[in-house]
Amino acid sequence: MLMETPDEPLALAAASGDRTAFAQLLARHYDRVFGLCWRLTGSKHDAEDLAQDICAALPTKLQGFRGEARFSTWLYRVTINAAHDRRRRAASHARAAIGWGDWEVNRQAEISEATAAQDWLTTAMNRLPPELRDTVALTLGEGLTQAEAAAVLGLSEGTIAWRMAEVKKHLRAQVAEEARI
Repeated sequence: MLMETPDEPLALAAASGDRTAFAQLLARHYDRVFGLCWRLTGSKHDAEDLAQDICAALPTKLQGFRGEARFSTWLYRVTINAAHDRRRRAASHARAAIGWGDWEVNRQAEISEATAAQDWLTTAMNRLPPELRDTVALTLGEGLTQAEAAAVLGLSEGTIAWRMAEVKKHLRAQVAEEARI
C-alpha cells in the first residue's frame, strides 16, 4: 500500500513520526539525493557524507514540509542548502586554519627572536668584566634596586650607578662592532 502512496502524503506522515513512511521516502529518494550530492561536491566520499547528514537531519527538516511543492522539489532544495552550508563551513574552517597557521608562524618567529636576543645578551654579558657582570646580574637579573645591589656587593649606590653606565657603554660598543661586521 505504501508503494502506491504519493510522496507528499508520505512526507506529511513521516513528519508526524510515521517511521514506515520515512523509510519509504528514503528508499525512493536516497539515490537521487546521493547523485545530486555527488554532482554538487564532485567527490564520492563527500557525497556519501553529505547524503548521510541530510538523511540524519531529514526527520527534523520534514517538520517544515508544508506540501505546497512536490516532495522531490523540496528535497532537492534541502540537499542544495545542505551542500551550500557544508561549503561555507569548510571555507570558514579553512580561513580559521590559515589564521591559526599565521598565528603559529608569528609565535615561532617571536620565540626565535626572543631566543636570539637572549643568546646575544648572554654572550654580551660574558664579555663584561666580572664586577660589571655581578652588578647587572643583581639589578637586571634579580630585579634588585641599586641600593639593594650596593648593600649586597658592599659598595655605594653611586658605584652601582656608575657600573650600570659602564655596562651600557660596553653594550653600545658591542652593537657598534657587530654593525661594522
